[in-house]
Amino acid sequence: MNPDFIKYQAQTSPYPLGMEVSHAIGSYIYDTNDKKYLDFVAGVSACTLGHQHPRVNQAIKDQLDKYSHVMVYGEYSQSPAVQYCKMMASLLPESLNKTYLVNSGTEAIEGALKLAKRTTGRSQLISCHNAYHGNTMGSMSVMGFEERKQAFRPLLPDVDFITFNNEEDLQKITKRTAAILLETIQGGAGFIQPENNFLQKVKKRCEEVGALMIVDEIQPGFGRTGKLFGFQNYDVIPDIVVMGKGMGGGMPVGAFTASAERMDLLTENPKLGHITTFGGHPVIASACLATLQELTETNLMAETLEKEKLFRSLLVHPLITEVRGKGLMLAAMTESAEITNEVILNCQDKGLILFWLLFEGCAIRITPPLTISEDEIREGCSIILGVMDEIMKKNTK
Repeated sequence: MNPDFIKYQAQTSPYPLGMEVSHAIGSYIYDTNDKKYLDFVAGVSACTLGHQHPRVNQAIKDQLDKYSHVMVYGEYSQSPAVQYCKMMASLLPESLNKTYLVNSGTEAIEGALKLAKRTTGRSQLISCHNAYHGNTMGSMSVMGFEERKQAFRPLLPDVDFITFNNEEDLQKITKRTAAILLETIQGGAGFIQPENNFLQKVKKRCEEVGALMIVDEIQPGFGRTGKLFGFQNYDVIPDIVVMGKGMGGGMPVGAFTASAERMDLLTENPKLGHITTFGGHPVIASACLATLQELTETNLMAETLEKEKLFRSLLVHPLITEVRGKGLMLAAMTESAEITNEVILNCQDKGLILFWLLFEGCAIRITPPLTISEDEIREGCSIILGVMDEIMKKNTK
């Protein structure tokens, strides 16, 4: 299969991992030789409930037996999407009560940026250095990593950048600013958490100048940090929340949520201010609803913090300089990108899936399904430590 994979399917890098997947269940992925791999990545934080979760699978099957796509988004009332948006409103702060369903996180970012401009009548957007918000043209414009952008310029004009956790930079948010967009926890930069009430200070500055605060919850969202959304850990209420990845239990989806007053601005002047054919797809929305119900009706979110403690207690090794992140959004840091690469690739050979972060070469991504067991955590960490021991032994010869 791999020769056809390389020949006919467009690639994102010169050296894809190339595992030939047979099936996946729970915390494991199996290749076509029936070798099993413990999954510490969860489709890059997308498979919140692991693989083939029975509640999600059943919701998909039940909806397929009723109807699939019937009309472009926003015209027909379809129960899965309506139920989902209603439930989301019940779980978020009162001012975040209307949700627009789309197909991916980057599309949700595009919608949120448009909504901010439409709401304020302003053009300037502010993002953070080393931020990642997706790869479409608008989302790429607010990516804070020039190396990944320069080949595709010109991008959106009037975009400026601040440094995450730098309070002095908040003065760059002015009455020209439509919105500041930031990840609750910076992902591609190395799982960097806000410090010294930084998010609260961002919101205060936005209120002073009439700008909107958009938080990107595409990766921290849906229980990964111990709360439904990462911002709920930091005592702040944003103006717009963007979500995706873990929202659909492995299905492709995104959304942005704001107040009804703001969201309704997309319906007129002009009409069709934001449109999508497949957003709110009933099969996808059913998977989202099942995922959200499972998260809120179980102890999975609270258990995430206990599992973080277990990871931190186990991941102690001379090659690990620190463990960053919160909940099950963790990064084990090494001294060099070379060590990180060797750990990730050797662990895959031994049946453990790890992955990289976008901009921080020393980071080993650890973002397993929230359903991962303590025994599976111990199993995977044992593999990591064993591989690191082998690397140290080789380097001391």
